[in-house]
Amino acid sequence: MSHALLITSELDRIAAQGRGRLEVDLGKGHLESMVVAVDAIGCAFESFALTTEQLAGASMAQVKKISEELSGRLNYLLEPISPIEADFESCTLQLRSNPPRQGEQGTVYYELLVKRGGSLSLQRYQAKPGQMRLPIASQVTREVFQRLAEDFVAVLH
Repeated sequence: MSHALLITSELDRIAAQGRGRLEVDLGKGHLESMVVAVDAIGCAFESFALTTEQLAGASMAQVKKISEELSGRLNYLLEPISPIEADFESCTLQLRSNPPRQGEQGTVYYELLVKRGGSLSLQRYQAKPGQMRLPIASQVTREVFQRLAEDFVAVLH
């Protein structure tokens, strides 16, 4: 069964429940996402992560290359993302919306982490003035959700 069909099947299962954890084996990695709403057109997720052995022994140069490829591929998100911080000790690269979305409710942005230990993860945050940031749900079409999974897998070499 194709990745798209596996994801569609999981989203349909979750739609019947209202919310739930999506788990799909994508060959090069295991996709997990906490989906908080699903309908025929789209879904909202609080977390989106691909765990993979492909990054188990990755160098910082490899992590950086994967981050750059993801940054170029994920041009369909609400804001473009770009690298903002590298942690050489843990071999992790952090990317964020650049620029983040500013509004009456504060700043809203994506954060993407690429970790040598074996994960790629995407989450959306909101930061109100004078308050700590809080995770919020990302709302995407089903097609964009599937494309995220495909792009996460595609950058693994």
